[in-house]
Amino acid sequence: MGKAIHVVLSRDVVKLGKGGEVVKVSAGFARNFLLPQGIALPASEGNVARFAHQKKLAAEKAAKLRSEALGSAAKLAAVELTIARSVGGEGKLYGSVTTRDLESALKEKGFNVDRKKLSVDNIRALGTYQVTAKLAPEVTATFKVTVVADAKSAS
Repeated sequence: MGKAIHVVLSRDVVKLGKGGEVVKVSAGFARNFLLPQGIALPASEGNVARFAHQKKLAAEKAAKLRSEALGSAAKLAAVELTIARSVGGEGKLYGSVTTRDLESALKEKGFNVDRKKLSVDNIRALGTYQVTAKLAPEVTATFKVTVVADAKSAS
């Protein structure tokens, strides 16, 4: 049997550990796979200290992003968008209101939210809808969107 060595993982590895952790693996696994692929580095004092520093910086950055997202979430929760669309019979829209439409309406209000972070069911009729925006991990904001008939189609 080969002897085990300690390595520092440079990224998350399923069933082994998270990035920055010092793990004990077999020498062959480290020598033949982890080290050549750049997945791990030998667990020297310098490498451990460097990963600890990077982890600290990442935590500070995540905390800053979270605090900014919480501030934006409070402002976004107070927003009510009104979108005018042409309608057919029974208040049904020609087409639908998409996340792209919501993204541009939010930009007009001064919010920069990527449409991929907006969660809404298909809006295909007039009415008021709740839209959820995921601003950061564990930070969401819900705002109202009211779809009204366009003045041109109402006549």
